[in-house]
Order: sequence, then C-alpha cells, then structure tokens
Amino acid sequence: MAHRLTPFEDLLEYPLLRALFGRRARRFGLGMTIPSGPLAFTSAKDPMPLTELEQMILVAAATGVSGWTFGVPFGPRTPESHADFTLRFTGRTAPTAAGLGTPAMFFTDDQACYCTRTRDVQPESLAEARDGRTALERVVAVCREHTIRIRDGRLDLPSVPPHILPPNLWWANQPGSTLFMPVGDSSEEAFGILALMIRHGVMVVDHETGQPAGHLEPFVRSGLLDDQKRLPLSELLSDIHECMCLELAFMGHNIVLTLQAMGLGGLYFSGMDGLSALGANRRDGVTGLGFRFVEDERWVVPNAVGLDGVYEALCPPYYPDMRSAAQVFVDRKFGPRGAYDPAVPGPWRDSARVKNTVARYGGDFVDCLAEVAQYIYDKYGKFPGIRSTVMLPGFVQAHHIDTDFYDAHYGPGAYLETHSGHLQRWHDAE
Repeated sequence: MAHRLTPFEDLLEYPLLRALFGRRARRFGLGMTIPSGPLAFTSAKDPMPLTELEQMILVAAATGVSGWTFGVPFGPRTPESHADFTLRFTGRTAPTAAGLGTPAMFFTDDQACYCTRTRDVQPESLAEARDGRTALERVVAVCREHTIRIRDGRLDLPSVPPHILPPNLWWANQPGSTLFMPVGDSSEEAFGILALMIRHGVMVVDHETGQPAGHLEPFVRSGLLDDQKRLPLSELLSDIHECMCLELAFMGHNIVLTLQAMGLGGLYFSGMDGLSALGANRRDGVTGLGFRFVEDERWVVPNAVGLDGVYEALCPPYYPDMRSAAQVFVDRKFGPRGAYDPAVPGPWRDSARVKNTVARYGGDFVDCLAEVAQYIYDKYGKFPGIRSTVMLPGFVQAHHIDTDFYDAHYGPGAYLETHSGHLQRWHDAE
C-alpha cells in the first residue's frame, strides 16, 4: 500500500507556483446562501469550522517565526559599525520595513477572538524551516504558544452596513469561517522610520508652514541634522502609512496562498470597517475586538491606540508624553533583551562582536526623536498624525468551500485538486 501523506507532508510538497496561479477568491462556503440572482444557491451542508491545526498553519503563514533576520548591515553615517536601524532581529514569514516587526495577528471563529504575538520571540536558529515536517510543526507550535484568547464568542460586528459593505453581507464573518485581522502599530513604525531619517541627518519640516517640525535648531548646530536635507511632514506620514499597509498586506497574502495549498476557500478583502472591527462603536453596543479608543474635537472618527495589556501603542494614554514613549522605543533597541543587546543571540557567527560595534543613541539623538514625535502629537492630537495609530486596513477570511456551488455554476477548473480532496486529506472524511 502506498504511503499516505499527512497534511503537513502534503502541504510541504505543494508547489508555490501552483498556489500563485491557482489563487482565486472563493467566497462560497459550506452553509452559505446566495438568495437570488443567476447564481442563487443554498448550501445543503452545515457550516464546518476550521480545526485548530488549520488555523495555526494559516497564522504561521502570516506571522510564523522563521529564524533570524539579517538586519540592515551597513549605514554610511556610522561606517565603522553595523547599522542601527533594526528594532527586531526576529525573522517572520512576512517582511517589515527595516526589521521593525510591529504587526500582530488577531483572528476570530465561532468560539472566540484571539491574538498571536510573535514579534518578540527569540528564534532557535538562523533558519527555522530547513528540515521539512519537523520544522513546520515547530513553527506552528511557536504560534500556538504565543496565541491568547482575548474574548469569548465570534467578533462582535453586526452583519449590516456600515460595518460590512453590502456585497459582503452574505459571506463575511459567517458561522464556520475564521476571520484573520492583521493589525499594525503605526506609532512604533513611526519611531523606527523617524530614527532612520534622523540618523541620515534628515530634518522634518511642517508641510503647511515650511518650518522645522519642532525646536530643531540645536540639532542642526550639533551636526545631527542637515538643514539642506528637508523632508515634509506629510511625506513622512505617508511613508509610515504605506509601509504599515504593505506589511499587513504581505501577511494577508501569505495566508491566501496557503489557502490554495491546503484546499480552503476564502480571500483577502477590505470590505469591512477596520475601526468597527477594532471597537470604535462600543458606545453603540458593538464591541468589536475591544480596543481602546480616544477622541478629539479635531477628528471625525475616534483613534485606536491599543488593546490594554495585549497590544499597546507608543503614545498617550499609555505614556504621559512622547518623550517617555520615545525612551521606551530606544530601550527596545538598546536595553536589556533589546535588539542590540550583545547578550541576545542573532544571525551572525559572532553576534556579540557585531552588536558591540553599535553605539546606543546619544542624548542628543533621543532628544531630537522625542521633539519631532511630540510636535506631531501636538499638531494632530495623536501619533503619528492624521491616520489611525493602530491600523487594520484589510482582512482574510478562510472557510471550507462548498464544491457543489462551483460545480453547479462554473466550468471545470473552478477549484483546485486540494479543494476537492481537502476533507479526505485533512479530516479523514470521504
């Protein structure tokens, strides 16, 4: 009798290009209904939730710890040392700007809402996934270990506009599905990008006034900033927002590719309101994920700043001012167990030697970082500026597809062999 592959083995053998070219948004899942129109259909089967293993593999695809990153090896302003841009040398399956590594993965199913936080996990080796099934099991186990249950029940989000766009009401966040929500902290992202700019002598100027973003003349005189290297504040804020959106989208796309390899339906989409999902409408009885929001008369919508004790931004109300928040960011890089602590392992053969070449930010640097951050906070009432501090720009839903729907309405090839064989491979069912 031929050896039957386990789900892990089957997944490891699935070709990447087949997943790329086979990627489609397969919205119709078990237990769903399209009420009318040319594709009207009611599933004859009950919703079938993803197993915990299926969920954890998808979480690992988005945010699994894959080893140590290589860091940014060189910066011209500090030519004799390793560059000081990286905040975390923990390598994960989705890239982040300059190794900042701020995102976390939230998700929900019929039972509860969860958060997986792998950004500060210390890898065991340079590459965690070199030996096949055992390595995949280890990556999944790390995700499982760092997943917490944050509230009971499926995400509290009514299936009505404006929380969900009308074309998505029949399938989004429905029973049996798992909804993944990649979340980013743009305050930590802002500190990381701003620190990189300051290291290169860039002076941030207010795009509305043309004046420095804060009292920056002392830092020009000290040589830390170059008055000729001017960056409009609007461009800085745009860069932060774009980096954050890209990072979260990478996480989502990793999940979508893995859906094809596993034979699950679902898609990446933005047709839900991220602020509602985070909890912006708590006063109206819609708790979402339960994030903390702050309000200001200058804003049309409240600002998400964190989930207490789980995922907190580097800004008030978690810190009294931006100076104290800036110091926490600096400590995450240079303090005990920080990125450049020589006692913490890294990707190099002699990590302590490499890290010892990196000098901690001087007081002048920290003062400049805090000055610009405080200017942004004072100008907009939030950090980093006009966008939400905690961001949720897109979602991924995963569910078991109903192949009967696709057989009834589409031609051959509407789904992959992984979809037709999913129940047999993953659930021991014909």
